[in-house]
Amino acid sequence: MERTGGVEDCPHCGGTGWVRVADGGAGAARPCVCEEQRRLPRLIEASGVPPRYRECTIAGFQTAGEERARARLLEARAVCQRYVDEFLGLDGRFRETGLVFVGPPGTGKTHLAAAVLLELIRRHGIAGRFVDFTSLVHRIQSTFDPSSPESKHDVLDPVIDAPLLVFDELGAQKATPFVNDVLYLILNTRYTRRLPTLFTTNFRLERPAAAGAPGEHDLLASRVPPILVSRLFEMAVPVALDTGDFRREVRMHGIRV
Repeated sequence: MERTGGVEDCPHCGGTGWVRVADGGAGAARPCVCEEQRRLPRLIEASGVPPRYRECTIAGFQTAGEERARARLLEARAVCQRYVDEFLGLDGRFRETGLVFVGPPGTGKTHLAAAVLLELIRRHGIAGRFVDFTSLVHRIQSTFDPSSPESKHDVLDPVIDAPLLVFDELGAQKATPFVNDVLYLILNTRYTRRLPTLFTTNFRLERPAAAGAPGEHDLLASRVPPILVSRLFEMAVPVALDTGDFRREVRMHGIRV
């Protein structure tokens, strides 16, 4: 059996990465547990989750303060935990829908999205990917330079094809023909392929009915083509986090996030 990079002093495989299982004949080989332990860090590194968020967990998402705001955050955390627990269906297939975290900056949207992705990587070994949309646009634009080592497809294909994607800061980029084309390619392709996507956005999905509520410029439809907003409602379940500045709350109360 060819060595695959198992742990050198592993008592089970001796560093080959494989263990032999009796099958009544010459024996069959299966990956050793030490190889699985090495695989998870590789999957997390390849996911692109920024180092700042790699220790995020759903259980570790906490806040303090006004009772109503706390209740909303606790409900958001519960939704995330149910999503992870039910990600693998009884038929053995992964779920096709995602989540969209909605709220102002500082409410913990990226924490929860990253935590869901990381917990699904650890639980199911899924090859997930995290992308910040603004950074993605700049990286695509850099491929237009003739000296760029990457092509547009090199950048976009892993995002479009990811079995699970975190799409951070939807609507952060001002709508331009180029930005809209990139959005349409990613969202519509993932929609048609039924690939689960977790979104975060600072913009409301719908206009509040209350008098004096934010206007058109606070709506996601003012930043993203309406057809994609419509797709979003079919692709993901909204998780509201409009509870004030979460980062300020945790700094005031000394909570670790």
